Amino acid sequence: MNIYLLVVVSYFAFITLISLLTKKVASRSAADYLVAGRNLGVVACAVVVASEWLGGMSTIGVSERAFMSGTMQPILYNISTAVGMIIIGYTVARHYRDNNVHTVSEMLENLFGRRARAVSAIAFLFAYVVLAFVQLQTASSVISAMFGTPWLYSVIISSVVITLYTYIGGMHALAITGIIHVIVMFFGIGVATWIGIADVGGFAELRVQMIAQGSPENLYNPFSGGLSYAWSLILGGVLGGMAGQASIQPIFAARSAAIAKKAAILSSLIIAPFGIMVALLGLVAKTGNYFDIATFASPLWNPDLEIINPKMVLPTLMVTPEFIHPVLGGIALAGILAAILSTVGPVNFAVVTIATKDIYHGIINKTAVDQKLISTARKLVILVNLLTIPLAYYSTGAILSMAYISYGIRAIGAIVIVMGIYRRGWISTDGVRWAFIGGTVAVLVNILARLAGWWVIEDTYMAVGAALVFIILGNIYANRRRRILRNQSRKLRPFPDRDIKR
Repeated sequence: MNIYLLVVVSYFAFITLISLLTKKVASRSAADYLVAGRNLGVVACAVVVASEWLGGMSTIGVSERAFMSGTMQPILYNISTAVGMIIIGYTVARHYRDNNVHTVSEMLENLFGRRARAVSAIAFLFAYVVLAFVQLQTASSVISAMFGTPWLYSVIISSVVITLYTYIGGMHALAITGIIHVIVMFFGIGVATWIGIADVGGFAELRVQMIAQGSPENLYNPFSGGLSYAWSLILGGVLGGMAGQASIQPIFAARSAAIAKKAAILSSLIIAPFGIMVALLGLVAKTGNYFDIATFASPLWNPDLEIINPKMVLPTLMVTPEFIHPVLGGIALAGILAAILSTVGPVNFAVVTIATKDIYHGIINKTAVDQKLISTARKLVILVNLLTIPLAYYSTGAILSMAYISYGIRAIGAIVIVMGIYRRGWISTDGVRWAFIGGTVAVLVNILARLAGWWVIEDTYMAVGAALVFIILGNIYANRRRRILRNQSRKLRPFPDRDIKR
């Protein structure tokens, strides 16, 4: 365990040092802190975009679902996200960068007015708070597996580390550390995957062992979980990225619109392969060749809940000497932590940026100067991380399922953004506001209904369907209100139009 500790602590220390080196640059202005002075090149921008997606859901979440399902179906998360980033590159990336905005809600204000910004900011804030505590859970699961610490202590340790390097360097720190994270995660997870497949006996032997465990014959087919669920993942991945503050914020920070487009497309080449490697490791663990996966003697056993905790599959595999040498395991763990940190930072920073620019600067203190905004943003970094600690500790839902709640709300934003840019006449400001309010409520009702056993509808489908319905209702209301105002204005005229002509 000392080797694992040495490797990971060394990595944390290095990342913190990098953040300290960026502090001076990040403190010059709000734009420097929040969007890196809008000066990111293609590679830096692409890596930060990709690193936001290659986090807890692409590591702990995908391995958890692969372990539970015994299939490669979870790789749809990465594939759909990669497709989404290509679409973003060819569509909205240029518009985002050309508008010089800090947040998605600020873009909505440019398209639909201030009322749309306020409502969307609250919805996005809720979506990213959910995503923030889910990502904190993934970091905590690695800490818990490495050090054997209780879940609460693991959550607190993870939160402190995340707060430290986000507080210091802002987007500059996220850009530089993101590049380091991607290099470490691909090396660490790549080596572990190669070892795992070779040790099992190749893909054919892995398939045989998985079928013996109850997996379907077509376990390598990502659509093996059913078309309905698969399409909900694809729809969520494509739409979720278009209005995702954490994945779009690096686009805002690109040096130009052309770089924003190229970076979005390039990021897809980083996102897709990573999920495949992690899902394969989930299947390797499922073989049961390296540790007990079913009884109370399993290292995955949660004594408090008296169940197997599949969130622990990937980190537990990396600290199992029978699977991988401790030095290589330590590097792989650093890779997992790199992946998680590369997302937790941008996600938490997305919450901070929305709260700072859309709520504090947009509503509470519209005349705030740059230094006041930086000070407020740094205070919010601490506040956001304190808020996510109890949420991460008490929540027990599956990571990918929880994440798709956030995806559903962001999908609403994507529909509105695309219509606003390409078909402005199809949507009114009231339609935007109704879509965010009605769509968010629909997602929450859907969660409660699913828990109560009333129905089972994927959150993405519910969000998209509700958004379209409420856009139509909002448009009807807006048109009716315009007619009423027009009629009232005619009645207030002192004499008819025909008398004016005379």
